[in-house]
Amino acid sequence: MSTGLARAALRAHRPAFVGTAVAALFAATVVSASMTVLLATSTDGLPAGARHRISENGVGDIAAVLLIGSIYMSIFVVVSTMGTAVTQQHRELALVRAVGARPRQVRRAVVVQALAASVPAALAGFAAGGLLARAWFSGMVTHGLIPAGVPFRFSWLALPVCLGVAVVTSTLAALLSSLRFSLLRPARALAEAATGRRRLGPLRAPLGLVAVAGACFLSMLLSRQDAEEAGQGAFLVLILFCVGVGLLGPRIVGPAAWLVSSLVGRFGAAARLAMLNIRSQPRRFSAAVVPLVLVVGFGLTKVTLHTTAQHRTGSAGSPGEVWLDYMGTALYAGFAAIAAANTLAMISFERRRDVALLRIIGTQRGQVRSMAAWEAVVVAGTALLLGSLIAFVTLAPILDTAFGSPVPYVPWPLAAGTAAGTLLLTLLATGVPVRAAMRRRAITVVGT
Repeated sequence: MSTGLARAALRAHRPAFVGTAVAALFAATVVSASMTVLLATSTDGLPAGARHRISENGVGDIAAVLLIGSIYMSIFVVVSTMGTAVTQQHRELALVRAVGARPRQVRRAVVVQALAASVPAALAGFAAGGLLARAWFSGMVTHGLIPAGVPFRFSWLALPVCLGVAVVTSTLAALLSSLRFSLLRPARALAEAATGRRRLGPLRAPLGLVAVAGACFLSMLLSRQDAEEAGQGAFLVLILFCVGVGLLGPRIVGPAAWLVSSLVGRFGAAARLAMLNIRSQPRRFSAAVVPLVLVVGFGLTKVTLHTTAQHRTGSAGSPGEVWLDYMGTALYAGFAAIAAANTLAMISFERRRDVALLRIIGTQRGQVRSMAAWEAVVVAGTALLLGSLIAFVTLAPILDTAFGSPVPYVPWPLAAGTAAGTLLLTLLATGVPVRAAMRRRAITVVGT
């Protein structure tokens, strides 16, 4: 029965599991590349001059940090997308519980889905990661971090790491996402599937508050350190803030979305309908906002450190270190962008019946598209607001220590590019599924 449930869910929620597979593929690719680079830059068996050059440039430490960061982001993205995919099945899971399925059968079906999505993705990501690792290695050679005579060495040791991150993480995420719901009585499960869960879990809120408080406390400590130590601690502050926002979710995203939607709601009927949709479903839209907050927070923090240093001192730092920072930032932003796009696409696919009902009562296609576009504007604006706030709080003590002023220097192309990229991502991830849903006859969608 579990295998049959898994097959039925994969057919009914194909976009959700395609998104999970894409997230696992990207995660496995980056983890594979990071692990391969770490092993390829090992100084074992190299001439003394090459060993000294690599050690002096801190290539091994950089590769280790890149691997740790990629594993962290992989776990975050895979857990986020897999959790959303399972949440979309709550109605089906509640129905099969009502007709006699046992909790362990429900959990087993969800685990089978996770394996079906993640195992092929992990294997493909391992192969793609080898190619990406070669490109990174060549970049390090080009920027003088690694001597030109050092050969690139491929290693199969990255394969178990890829499988561990992509497969184990997605399986555990699926199991944990379905655990509580599978144990509910069928009647309560059906009610919760229809209305959604209103409150945060008993551990989620306290852990979120601890993460935010820890980020603020660490930020205050960094203001008393020298510039180098403060810069090294910025990444941890940023991660703590992002974890806190992710755990608290609607409690933080809701007020920010309310503020942004109030401004948007003045631009016509479609904008007001988008505002009401956002306010009535804070949990659903907070799931889309949190990954975007990661994109904005990571991008602005890392890039603004260099732009401010360039503006104040005339130098952004060592060209090789700056290149690595920008490369790492692009990777982290890519992780978060995939998570955000997956979540937005899943939400839009899940609402295809709502879109069909709007069309049945006379709403024009253009009005539906306009409503979806305004929702994307609210999501993007909320993410920009929270992400910019996190970046500023993270940067302020570091910049104050280094330059005597907490005010960052953000060139207008960086600000405009961040805003435009965030908005474009939300528009595409929201608009494409809505357009696809409107290609089918509305009455057919409602009937199914």
